[in-house]
Amino acid sequence: MRRFVPAVLAFFGAACIAAAIAIPLYLVPQLKVVPLDLDITSDATTVAADGSTGERFPAVIFDRCSVSEDRARTLEAHLTQQRRSIIIEPSDSRQASLQSAQTVRIDRLRDAEGTETEPTFAAAGETRTCEDGLLTATIDRVSVNRKTSAPNGAVSSLQLEAVPEGGNVNDVSVAIDNRTGYQYKFGFDVQQRDYPYYDLNTRQDCAAKFEGEETIDGVKTYHFVCDVPETDLSNLPNAQGEAALGTMLTMPARWWGITGRGVRANDPITMHRYAAATRHVWVEPQTGTIVDGREDQHQYFKSPDQSDATPQAVRDFRMDALKGTFKWTDDTVSNQAGKASGYIDQLKVGGVWVPIILGIVGLILLIAAVLLFFRGRRDDTRVDDTPPPTTPPADERDTTLIKRDAPPAGAAPAGANPWERPTEQIPKVGDTPPADDSATRTFRKQPPPE
Repeated sequence: MRRFVPAVLAFFGAACIAAAIAIPLYLVPQLKVVPLDLDITSDATTVAADGSTGERFPAVIFDRCSVSEDRARTLEAHLTQQRRSIIIEPSDSRQASLQSAQTVRIDRLRDAEGTETEPTFAAAGETRTCEDGLLTATIDRVSVNRKTSAPNGAVSSLQLEAVPEGGNVNDVSVAIDNRTGYQYKFGFDVQQRDYPYYDLNTRQDCAAKFEGEETIDGVKTYHFVCDVPETDLSNLPNAQGEAALGTMLTMPARWWGITGRGVRANDPITMHRYAAATRHVWVEPQTGTIVDGREDQHQYFKSPDQSDATPQAVRDFRMDALKGTFKWTDDTVSNQAGKASGYIDQLKVGGVWVPIILGIVGLILLIAAVLLFFRGRRDDTRVDDTPPPTTPPADERDTTLIKRDAPPAGAAPAGANPWERPTEQIPKVGDTPPADDSATRTFRKQPPPE
């Protein structure tokens, strides 16, 4: 038992220390992956260009119903962008596939006369008109490396239309090649440098440049800004390989409102829809969680022919199709900040607190094992200071000295000790008794009982 207890303590102490070393090296890297239960919901509304809220109509959109009227029109609007990203198949230990459905809805409109309206939304499967409140709807699918969060190319497509009954999603989706930028989540351990960021509207990567540090809802974030260059959206084909609906429009010059030298009212003029944007993302650096976002969107019609052969009035023409600043709502920011804090706590528990606790417990167990071990050795080698019992000589064990009851008269001279002479040795058994045995008695020790 003295050897067993220290051995057990030493075993568990060594196991705790080994675990304290192994957990940061093995378990923490296992935590630094895109979670397979990822579910991100973000809402963004249009705000003023400086980011302030409160304006009822901070955005401008093209009036789709004006296509059938005499003149193109734009409307003031308040818009809401909704997006939800979830994990779909194929997903495994090495990759995660995300599906992100995004819509832009019209909350309210105001025309040039100041008339305000709130559009309605057709139910799923019903025919939508130019007055419908749904402005755009897309579904993005992309697979990423779970460790780096970067697209791996296994899945990369954009669905632009609803799947008809009995149809296939691939028939209404377009494949996206060469996507390398981050989009819904950055990688772990983000640095203060530029990163590629993917802009879905223009289907291209842009450089997200580091702008500085900011604290949002108690979470430290890195602010990145990405300037998306002007892109002709008609060059981005749909699933049928054609220009997407609404990216090319040919109408008379008077409908566009173009007048000037070399332009006649009935001249057909083709305009393309262009897009440019500035995207802001605030990223929690340890986990790569996007905590806040803002995008300054600007889509407009302009002539694709900017040569000198085109009249100056046509080359200079611009008409807004969508102009607005979308900023994440406070609830979305708070939710993302909470998720980032939760991920940080998990990494801190696995990478700091658990190893510290296991290391301390292991050290205590090892110290206790060493102390018990040396204590046991001292007990084994300790010398007993108690003297052993003394055994009488073999020839004296059967004899006993006794004294007479009283000294005989005249037995000792005057002045002598009267008790010395009467004391005699009782002879051993078998010896010849002395001649005068009246003063002695022989006692024989009884043998011990069997």
